[in-house]
Amino acid sequence: MTTEFNRFDLHPQLVQAVAVRGYDTPTPIQVAVIPIMLTGQDVIGQAQTGTGKTAAFSLPVLHRLTPGLGRVQSLVLTPTRELALQVANAMHAYGRERQARVLAVYGGQPYARQIRRLQQGVDVVVGTPGRLLDLIRQQALDLSGVETVVLDEADEMLSMGFIEDIEAILNETPSVRQTALFSATMPAEIRRLASRYMQNPQTVTIDQAQRTVAAIEQRYYLVQETDKLAALMRLLEMEETTRIIIFMRTRAATDALANELTARSFPAEALNGDLSQEARERVLNRFRQGSLTALVATDVAARGLDIEDVSHIFNYDLPLDPELYVHRIGRTGRAGKTGIAISLLAPAEQRRLRRIEGYTRQKMTPAALPTVEQIQAHREGQLLQQMLVWLQRGRCRREREMAAELSAAGYDPLEVAAAALKLARAEEKQRPIPPVQEASFDHADGGRERARRERRTPHEARRKGNDRASHEAGMVRLRLGRGKTHGLRPNDVVGMIAYHAGIPGHTIGKISIQEQHTLVDVPQQFVTQVLAKANSYRLHKQTITIERA
Repeated sequence: MTTEFNRFDLHPQLVQAVAVRGYDTPTPIQVAVIPIMLTGQDVIGQAQTGTGKTAAFSLPVLHRLTPGLGRVQSLVLTPTRELALQVANAMHAYGRERQARVLAVYGGQPYARQIRRLQQGVDVVVGTPGRLLDLIRQQALDLSGVETVVLDEADEMLSMGFIEDIEAILNETPSVRQTALFSATMPAEIRRLASRYMQNPQTVTIDQAQRTVAAIEQRYYLVQETDKLAALMRLLEMEETTRIIIFMRTRAATDALANELTARSFPAEALNGDLSQEARERVLNRFRQGSLTALVATDVAARGLDIEDVSHIFNYDLPLDPELYVHRIGRTGRAGKTGIAISLLAPAEQRRLRRIEGYTRQKMTPAALPTVEQIQAHREGQLLQQMLVWLQRGRCRREREMAAELSAAGYDPLEVAAAALKLARAEEKQRPIPPVQEASFDHADGGRERARRERRTPHEARRKGNDRASHEAGMVRLRLGRGKTHGLRPNDVVGMIAYHAGIPGHTIGKISIQEQHTLVDVPQQFVTQVLAKANSYRLHKQTITIERA
């Protein structure tokens, strides 16, 4: 079998498994990491999602293991249940011909089933820190024979407050082992973890210029905020899509848009934090199987998604953080395939666009929305194409008989054909082409105060955010009953809320630590979740109250 993966001298079964999944050319992270891991060396990989890092560590792990030993040989830690499941599924697919037994363990699933699988013998365990620790404490998971440990999305595990759990898990593994750490960013805490638990690691960095996959076509359409749905519907008519993901900022907005799309004969479902794990998996399965065309998702809900053949990413709202933009569009154009990222840009979002372009060092291409005339011509072209297909097949016997009867009754055959086409186009009336207003950038976009807030660095925003109400759309300000006099630090706030409420730390906004209390901004969709754990927040064995500011 001819494939560029042959260069790594991997087991033939692994090369075949990669080819079956449609991957012929390794990505930069795979070219750099696979040879290092095959030698057994420790490695640090700094790369964003969508760069192919799952295969970069999975293939060497599967190459080096000995199937059927009856003990856990490799361990992969991930920050979320979804990512654990995605990694486990990928490793199972790659290692099927090698009879590799892979098990995903995460919260929300019965312990008994996971324990039974462990007792039967597993080669690779992929899991979240909390559930892994629980299984270790129950003496159901023995890591004494682990040869390779992979920490995937280590910075995300840090932001969720999992570092102590990770250290506890690493201490259960042999001191002589291979360790691979992957992280999009390298904060000081991650570097400290690496220096403590890794031996002379080789460092691989996919630089900023490669963060946005080169195969992704990036476009934006300038539209009024109130016309975004109309613009989206026009684009969905004209784009050749397979699966698409539409990103929005809030949970409520995802539900509303999914309902709007479905009502317009475009099957869609929301993917957000309101879904239970079982409901989430059902939605994703429907998406993978093709019964859904679109997922309408929040950034948090889409974390760790690894779905093949996503042709388009739509940014219904541009994210506040340029790095989130990279995470979003990395869901398409994966592993060397092409993809399209489309952003619906309101005039007030011009500064956000410039920040994203500066971060990615790539320009988005401005484009004009399809006109009513172009859409009507496209619809007619599709109908004529379908007619030609049926004419060439010649499978219209009964319909021909019906046409003959009408002709015998005195109707002109051309008029009969025209009436039939009219009936065929009746469905179009259910899809009226919505009007859109002209939009242009407002260079005086909101006055001096708004511009000043746009220019603030995240650090300044956290320092100066001492009002009771959040200035950021979609954020709600909460009040913690501890402050400077109690030794509270920003890292304490992020780690505590992320850990106890189970939300990603990077979503937490401005933090203002006062003498006796602290103000913190939390995304609106997480407020109920954060307040529900109001009696759980503790620091230095002291309970910390939390309430709306």
